[in-house]
Amino acid sequence: MGTRPWSEEQVAAAAPDQSSLAAARKLGRKLAETVAHDTALAGVCAGSGRTPYRVVVDLAGPAFRCSCPSRKFPCKHALALLLAWSSGEVPEGGELPTFATEWLAARAARATAAPAKPADPEGTEQRRARVAGGLAELEVWLADQVRTGLARADRVRGFEAIAARMVDAQAPAVASALRRLPAVAAGRSDWPRLVLREYARLHLLATAHRGLAELPGPLAAGVRAHLGYPISAEVVRAGPAVRDEWMVLGVRASEEERLHTRRTWLRGRSSGRWAMLVEHSFGRPVVVSAAPRLGFMADASLHYYPGAANPRVQWGTRHGADTPVTSLPLADGAGRIAAALRDHAAALAGDPWLRAQPVLLTEVVPVPGPAGWWLAEPDGTALPIAPGEQPWRLLAVSGGHPVTVVGDLTAEGLVPVAVFAAGELHRADEPLGPALPQPEPPQPGPETADLVSVALLGTAQRGLDSARLPAPVAGAVARIADPAAALLAAAALQDLLDRGGVRAGTAAPPAPAADDDRPLLPRAAAERLPKLLGSRSPFLPEWFAAAAPGDFRAPDALGVRLLEFARTLPEYRGPLLRLAGPRGRWLAAAHPSWNDFRTSTAEVAEVWAHGKPAARRNLLRELRRDEPVRARELLAGSWATESGAQAAELLAVLGDGLGPADEELLETALAGRRGDVRRTAAALLARLPGSAFTERMRQRAALWLPVRGGQLELALPAELPPDAKRDGLAESGAEFGYRWSGGQDDTAALLRRLVSATPLAHWEQAFGSPGRAVATVLDDRFRRPLFDGWMDAALAAGDGAWAAALFDAGVPTDQALLRRRELFALLPAPERITRLLRLDGAWLSELEALLPAVEHPWPEQVAHHVLLLLHERARTAARRPGASGAMPTAHRSLLAAAAAHLPPDAAPVVAATAHRCDDAAWGDAFQRLARDLTIRSTMLEELQ
Repeated sequence: MGTRPWSEEQVAAAAPDQSSLAAARKLGRKLAETVAHDTALAGVCAGSGRTPYRVVVDLAGPAFRCSCPSRKFPCKHALALLLAWSSGEVPEGGELPTFATEWLAARAARATAAPAKPADPEGTEQRRARVAGGLAELEVWLADQVRTGLARADRVRGFEAIAARMVDAQAPAVASALRRLPAVAAGRSDWPRLVLREYARLHLLATAHRGLAELPGPLAAGVRAHLGYPISAEVVRAGPAVRDEWMVLGVRASEEERLHTRRTWLRGRSSGRWAMLVEHSFGRPVVVSAAPRLGFMADASLHYYPGAANPRVQWGTRHGADTPVTSLPLADGAGRIAAALRDHAAALAGDPWLRAQPVLLTEVVPVPGPAGWWLAEPDGTALPIAPGEQPWRLLAVSGGHPVTVVGDLTAEGLVPVAVFAAGELHRADEPLGPALPQPEPPQPGPETADLVSVALLGTAQRGLDSARLPAPVAGAVARIADPAAALLAAAALQDLLDRGGVRAGTAAPPAPAADDDRPLLPRAAAERLPKLLGSRSPFLPEWFAAAAPGDFRAPDALGVRLLEFARTLPEYRGPLLRLAGPRGRWLAAAHPSWNDFRTSTAEVAEVWAHGKPAARRNLLRELRRDEPVRARELLAGSWATESGAQAAELLAVLGDGLGPADEELLETALAGRRGDVRRTAAALLARLPGSAFTERMRQRAALWLPVRGGQLELALPAELPPDAKRDGLAESGAEFGYRWSGGQDDTAALLRRLVSATPLAHWEQAFGSPGRAVATVLDDRFRRPLFDGWMDAALAAGDGAWAAALFDAGVPTDQALLRRRELFALLPAPERITRLLRLDGAWLSELEALLPAVEHPWPEQVAHHVLLLLHERARTAARRPGASGAMPTAHRSLLAAAAAHLPPDAAPVVAATAHRCDDAAWGDAFQRLARDLTIRSTMLEELQ
């Protein structure tokens, strides 16, 4: 039975460093004789020597073997083999070569040669004595803390010394608990309650260890587990096996001091029994788990660790292939909040140090609110979600509808791990989701509050009042003479009473999101989109263009990421919000960072009236795209109260879909007091053919810039009349700053403003054609502003004839050089292609500057021409190694543009070009280009 290929992310996680991964990507064409068989991969990879390196990967470990001298594990050759397997380039089911079978057999022999050693009685007693000595010191330290008072304790450095002592005493779990306390003490306003609870737990644990021999077997095993007594995996696997169809209902990964831990929540499909698989990896994340991935199950045997309520297991024998989990069978009455609380109380009775118990709740709705998150049943029965959790994906998947939630029930509330809806499991948390401010923690009961008050002041200052304790607690601590020890014992017992007797709360489920009957975005495309967005991929415009005709809706689990990317990538906000659809708009109302995305009438009015400038601008931009009339009326209605730079920014939004209906508002803005508002209004009015503004400008151009005998004459007035000033001709701006004779040239600036606002038809009528206009002879002082004005007008009007005339006339200024590409884009497509094909290798810079003006993907002739020119550079590099400008690094931007704009079906041609390259660097560059084109091709196929 073969193993499912790793994803490229899993391969990257296995790499010892980024340099090894980068080197591995270049070795794809050097692999040969590759084969995948069961849980092993093998192949050879050409190196610098005559004999290729022999590479083997044992996926069950994973473990790696290569005959190269590298000290990195895995080496670049093993990573190259994994990458090839990940991309489907390694044949399945073939016979492994002899060098691979011999190494795998040796590994198997070593694994079975040494049976688990029986426990050494002398060593066990020595450890128990060391632990007992350490715990005795811990009890003294704990009593000192509550005797002097928590208020006087050092909440940052005070825990490290005693934690180090617990390490020396071989009680690592206690040391870990102590080292977590500074974060608790520093991050919560109710830190005294949390610290006292942990102190009481440790005190109870130390007390239990003193009487370890008298405890029942399961409880004694639990005490040893909570202290950190080691137990080998071999010993656990030697115990009884529990066979079932084990469903993977949750997965979480964490990292602490370079130790990566992966926790997998499993549940027996027949038995309903919970299991927790814990896997560790030092230095890098756990790449491969023995268990199936989230949402799958396998017929397997598990071996439980000893303990009364210990769900931890070792994976045993797998008896079948992985299959998807499509339903979650439950016994009658199970899955309700009340049943979960009863089960938790029973588990605490068996293990009073239990920190978390797996639960499965059905028909619950997540409810965010100012008092924290809740999970509510349809009748309002609710369970709080633990503070600090941000289950935004759970909320997105639910959409206000009942779902099934998998999580851990803790003293602080439920920690959601996964959500099951529509036959699929998803993780409940969302790393990209923004965090809401944490509400104030709930007030404890009067008994707990009194214990915390005593601990805060210290038993030396205030005694414990047994009369205020519940009778069972008071009776249990009455026999303890030391007030500090009595306080710790009372706090431990009261905490168990509080946790075991917790009752459900109430919360009103929200109104659900509206249905969305659009087709669902294909799964492969939905998995790829977050990666493209996260890397700001240059392929994103192509992806959105290809997805638009399908009018897809995104999977609900993707909603939070889409909203976050819409917030951080405004250029893609429109298509992202369309993908999110009604579910996304419903979700946006739950967090202030997303409120800008709401578009109902009431929501628009709220954002427009009270939103921040950026939020109002984004709202107007979205409305302008979808409802231009509504956007204009919204701005017109508030124009009298708009002020500052925001007014000009809002007015500029009208440039999208500008039309005659906007003229009245723009004329009003033209009479405004701010110069930036007047300039914006004038620029937009100049783009409206037949407007009163353009007619006024035409009349002024005829009077002040007459054309006689095919030549332009300047008759600009020394003092502008009031109506000309109102139309913006007197405005000053950095873009119109010209210099002459050491000073600012206001006449040149006026010339440009007048020419840019005058309809091009006026000049065609005056000169006869654009070509004759650009041939006019003019003093150097005024030639630049004249051409700048014509360029402004041509670009605003999208006039191809004028663009061609100006482009052929050359570039009179540096500023115009930056806009040469914009002129080129206005030329007819066949003319653009013809001009590009005339550029040879000596004009690569010009070619690269103009290529963005060519449609996407590049036409076949242009693509072929670019590849030929790049191949010419590759041949030059091979003939003249080290020649300036011949290496691919000198053409990174052109290669990047080719990756984004070459036709995807050009990948085979590019790959063949890579094999023909005699220069290794160029061969690698073409190989990467072919890989990018293959990715784009796959990306587009996923949207079909």
